[in-house]
Amino acid sequence: MSIYFNPGKWKPRPGNILEEFTGEVMKKKPAYDWSKVVDWSNAKVYDLSQPLSPLSPPFPTYPPFEFKWIKVIHEQGVGAQYIQTPLHIGTHMDGPLHFDSAGLDIASIPIEYWIGEGVIVDISKDVGDLDIYTSDLIEEKIRSYNLGLKPYDILIIHTGYHRYAYYQPTADVVRYMLKHPGPIREFADWLIKKKIRWTAVDAGSQDHPLNTPIRRIRPDIVEEFERKHGKSIQEVMPWPENFQMMHTYLFPYGVLHVENAGGDIEKVLNRRCLISAFPFKFVGGESAFCRLVAICTDEERK
Repeated sequence: MSIYFNPGKWKPRPGNILEEFTGEVMKKKPAYDWSKVVDWSNAKVYDLSQPLSPLSPPFPTYPPFEFKWIKVIHEQGVGAQYIQTPLHIGTHMDGPLHFDSAGLDIASIPIEYWIGEGVIVDISKDVGDLDIYTSDLIEEKIRSYNLGLKPYDILIIHTGYHRYAYYQPTADVVRYMLKHPGPIREFADWLIKKKIRWTAVDAGSQDHPLNTPIRRIRPDIVEEFERKHGKSIQEVMPWPENFQMMHTYLFPYGVLHVENAGGDIEKVLNRRCLISAFPFKFVGGESAFCRLVAICTDEERK
């Protein structure tokens, strides 16, 4: 729902991290001291977004990104473009309405939710094609680098699969979209327990690819998974409880995510930074394109 024009009739649902946060911001706009996270006299801004173009691969079953010129300088004296696209392409924030019909639209979510402290955790040496990562792995990395994890933190997961994105010299769209690693239900429960406000991942989905419709449309990838894990996919990741659970299960709890991270992500691995992903103010929007950014102290100049 949209509370943008009429917030007075809305009440947060108990246990929904996003809505509880929104309710508190509506009562009193918060002030933040991020000086312990970033040395503002020595800060760098890192773009963790992928470039968006007609070459960006859409998620399977979705249409592609398209644009065209509707005015050109040499004829009308002005350049103007028109785009037609799904929102689930390129670096984007999945909003509640994507899977939660009672959730907030993008415009109703306070700007404060899109920015905050967080950690960028590198698991790229521990995962490969079609692997499953767990909360234990993430916690092990957090301990190893003394990052800590606090309620309302933002968690960015670096699988290394952005290296296979379409714009990279090592591009491999099959590996990027269909074979990246992903989590199962215990990981989603852990995010709720830790009160993580949102996550981001450098892959085509925050879900394991075979917990999406890809399981139905690419039986050959399912066979590859079963050969690798030595079990049927239904034994390892049973449906319906794992089907798109990073979406269907988490969104009613208010835990959102960014998909298709990339850019300079490898320059900020295993660090605590100020992280933001500002979507455009889309009334009625179920999701939105965003620019994922990390602001960190310049370690080279310390």
